[in-house]
Amino acid sequence: MALAPVAFVLWDSFMRHNPHNPHWPNRDRFVLSAGHASMLLYSTLHIMGYGVTLDDIMRFRQLHSPCAGHPEYGLAPGVETTTGPLGQGVATSVGFAIAERWLANYFNRSGHGVINYRTFAIAGDGCMMEGISGEAASLAGHLGLNKLIWIYDNNRITIEGNTALAFSEDVAARFMAYHWNVQRVGDANDLEMLKLALRRAMNETERPSLIIVDSHIAYGAPTKQDTSGAHGAPLGDEEVRATKVNYGWDPDKEFYIPDEVHRYREQVIENGRQAEEEWKNTFALYAQAYPELAEQFQLIQERKMPEGWDCCLPEFPADPKGLAGREASNKVLNAIAEHIPWFMGGAADLGPSTKTYIQDASSFDKENFSGRNFHFGVREHAMGAIVNGMALSNLRPYAATFLVFSDYMRPAVRLSALMEQPVIYIFTHDSISMGEDGPTHQPVEHLASLRALPNFDVIRPADANEISVLWKYIMELPDRPVALILTRQSLPTVDRTRYASAEGALKGAYVLADSEGIPEVILIGTGSEVQLCLGAHEQLMDEGIRSRVVSMPCWSLYERQDPAYWEEVLPRAVRARVAVEAGSTYGWRRYTGRHDDGSILGLRDFGASAPIKDLLVEFGLTVDGVVEMAKETIARHK
Repeated sequence: MALAPVAFVLWDSFMRHNPHNPHWPNRDRFVLSAGHASMLLYSTLHIMGYGVTLDDIMRFRQLHSPCAGHPEYGLAPGVETTTGPLGQGVATSVGFAIAERWLANYFNRSGHGVINYRTFAIAGDGCMMEGISGEAASLAGHLGLNKLIWIYDNNRITIEGNTALAFSEDVAARFMAYHWNVQRVGDANDLEMLKLALRRAMNETERPSLIIVDSHIAYGAPTKQDTSGAHGAPLGDEEVRATKVNYGWDPDKEFYIPDEVHRYREQVIENGRQAEEEWKNTFALYAQAYPELAEQFQLIQERKMPEGWDCCLPEFPADPKGLAGREASNKVLNAIAEHIPWFMGGAADLGPSTKTYIQDASSFDKENFSGRNFHFGVREHAMGAIVNGMALSNLRPYAATFLVFSDYMRPAVRLSALMEQPVIYIFTHDSISMGEDGPTHQPVEHLASLRALPNFDVIRPADANEISVLWKYIMELPDRPVALILTRQSLPTVDRTRYASAEGALKGAYVLADSEGIPEVILIGTGSEVQLCLGAHEQLMDEGIRSRVVSMPCWSLYERQDPAYWEEVLPRAVRARVAVEAGSTYGWRRYTGRHDDGSILGLRDFGASAPIKDLLVEFGLTVDGVVEMAKETIARHK
């Protein structure tokens, strides 16, 4: 209610959009970061002709309604990103703004401007309190994203009461320190001042803009205005009637839309159609002048790969010394980057450690918006949200940090999965093999935690060739995020003339080594522990014990295979199974078939600070440890 004038002025007088094509590439983006005010967005979309019907609005928050409790990407047309967790929306908007700058610099040519849009976001007090907004705003100011405009609804009310309970900072001063252009509008109902502030923001050439708008929550409600009682609960029938009287509306009419609104909607739709038609004509001339760039532009919009993009993915020769997972991944990443210009990303100040630089590419900064190496700074949470915005703009982004710090960005990772965005999370330093850095930097529960996410693939390859094969799988995913888990230490490159092809990794799990006849025990491993399984397999075979080694880089991918394949890899008749992973044992029982952890060689506690070799011995993660558990398991099942 309080923001209705702000939303209307923005959509009516400033935003360029086409209600009949919410995905028009050169539209302005709008993000309602204060997602609890979702009805503001749904009503605006309805008035503007976006296909959100009055019936949809009447079924607000009901099962299968596109008008969910918080805006959800893919449900209602015109919702650019899922919001609700406060601060996520404004942080994601930074990704939209970054994408616009990169796309404009890559595609636009003199006399042929095909990309030129702005990103608007409305934030509330909660967004400003959440740390992610500060992380994202700091980076946006540093990058000089002048086409990014945030509107801060300063109504001074949260669920518990007035913001004075916990929030007294000078937001304007904070954002000026972030190098933002800051303005204030003292009354949300002052349409002329709103227009003036928005015009100034749109004319800014060097900084993102923040417009602080003072408003009254539940404006016009006689007893609920400016109270926390209006924040998350219905006003009630009597209060609604009294509010309508205050507005000069008939209190007996419900869900009433005047005829003049319908006439207005038709004009908005026509204006949007004309705006897109003009852009299509511009793009047609562009395609004639620059056919190769136009083809790339279309591939980006359709989330398709260029023909032959995977022609140069490296194959690695057998090598007992091998490569660290992060090193092998870097070689593959650079081979991909050579053929896909819109493949880009960076790390949270850990590029030299995660090995995620694109060679021969520049850094993205305010002096060079064409760069493909991103420096997110020590801002994991904002990094996750920003790459979501880049992916929603159809770029192919990756974000990198140490696996243990995936905790710092978990909310954004979860939204990647919820929105079905193909973001690539590269998590290195994957186990207690961090060594002397100690348990604060040694991930234990993180693999299990990430595997619990729906619509999310957690991939932990065993060697360089699995990494190469699985990168191909990752790049062709149109609607699923991935966590690629990589080692700091070297992984021997498996001799594929002796063992199975790495192509088997494309099914999530495969038989890497086997014995003649039905195995007595199956050894299942991921990542660096597959080498322990192979060593144990050779030792068991020497002792006349038939064993099988299964490399299982991705649980979720394996479980999407046909049940007949499950039986082929892990036959039910073989009950003696041992799982080996340098992480939490949680979840592995589904593959070992036991009701306890007696056949799982992993971690049941945090790590310790010590050299890697000492740690592996301490936690039993050795070939001898695998052999011992295999024999115990066989004996148990006999």
